Amino acid sequence: MNIVVLVKQVPDTATERKLTSDDFTLDRAASDGVINELDEYAIEEALLLREKHGGEVTVLTMGPDQATDSIRKALSMGADKAVHLVDDALHGSDALQTAYALSKALGTLEFDLVVLGSESTDARTGVVGAALAEYLGLPQLTLAGKVDVEGTAVTVQRQTDYGYDVVEAQLPAVVSVVEKINEPRYPSFKLIMQAKKKPVAKLGIADAGIEADRVGVSAAGTETVEASPAPPRAAGTIVKDEGDGGAKAADFLAEKKFV
Repeated sequence: MNIVVLVKQVPDTATERKLTSDDFTLDRAASDGVINELDEYAIEEALLLREKHGGEVTVLTMGPDQATDSIRKALSMGADKAVHLVDDALHGSDALQTAYALSKALGTLEFDLVVLGSESTDARTGVVGAALAEYLGLPQLTLAGKVDVEGTAVTVQRQTDYGYDVVEAQLPAVVSVVEKINEPRYPSFKLIMQAKKKPVAKLGIADAGIEADRVGVSAAGTETVEASPAPPRAAGTIVKDEGDGGAKAADFLAEKKFV
């Protein structure tokens, strides 16, 4: 079974995130980059499926040069090889453009299953998996908390507010996962060293057959027209309990429309 895992490098949520002043896109140089947390669960699920069914796991990343760090981390977890879609023309692409570009990059690969996290911590649109399946003309199985493959069929437990739905489709398919699906492994020293020798292929938009006028900030379907830094956190309100502390707290909550 050939599995492709989509991995995105995002700013570390423990650091301050900034937008650029010219086009209000994410300033990736302003903070440390890490693998999107949910994509680590996608990598782990792909590795578990490979261990059960055989085959290989390929990591596909779209991002600037510094995304190489996240590629190596994914390889050190056990993925076999990687493809890096990198081109200045991709800068500022929105979620739909990203799905389009990734679908074209996937067109250069052979796969039975595409696995990705259900959303990223920097954008949180949660639509790339569904849009990608639409571009590829493949079934989508989203919000998977469990994945099983038997023969040419893939079955997932799709997480819902009331529990889960069982959804089945024929391979090839696109599956997005949630954090409850597994526990990502830590790379061993041996795998970290092996990752340095694993192949990483680079693709530009021409290599993938991506139309330049369909990607990038100037062609995006969404636009940020203004942005400003968040104001500093104001001091909290202290309620002194002089026998009427409960009433004061209730009045405060009512004023803020919490009750």
